Amino acid sequence: MTDTPFPKDPGAPDPSVEPAPAMPPRPVYTPGSAQPRLNRPVHERYPQIRPTSGYADPRIRHTGPGPGAGTEQEPERSSKLSARLTLALTVVIGQLWGLTIVVDEWMAGDTGTAWWGAGFLVLSFLVVLGLWLLDPKDR
Repeated sequence: MTDTPFPKDPGAPDPSVEPAPAMPPRPVYTPGSAQPRLNRPVHERYPQIRPTSGYADPRIRHTGPGPGAGTEQEPERSSKLSARLTLALTVVIGQLWGLTIVVDEWMAGDTGTAWWGAGFLVLSFLVVLGLWLLDPKDR
């Protein structure tokens, strides 16, 4: 049985035709190479890179962030925002838990408990809204 169950790929190379010769290996680049063609300027070696591709743009004088980047400028404000975020996330988790309880009670037919739970959800939303309104300069 010489036939394969799968048809031959039309884009596959024919094994009876000899392959094209391999490309010569690339030269190893070392800075200050003895081979002058490797020491050409970048724009000659890579003509597709334009002078305004970014790194050689004359308008760019300094790269990276400015002085003091990565250091905390106002630690008190940062700790206050972290505390408010933690409190708000706690309230949101409580809201999700309360919503689960309210839906369970509603589906069980206990509408009185469900309405108390809905009041809890509204109250917790007002707490988060109050936290948001507490300090408008932090927005």
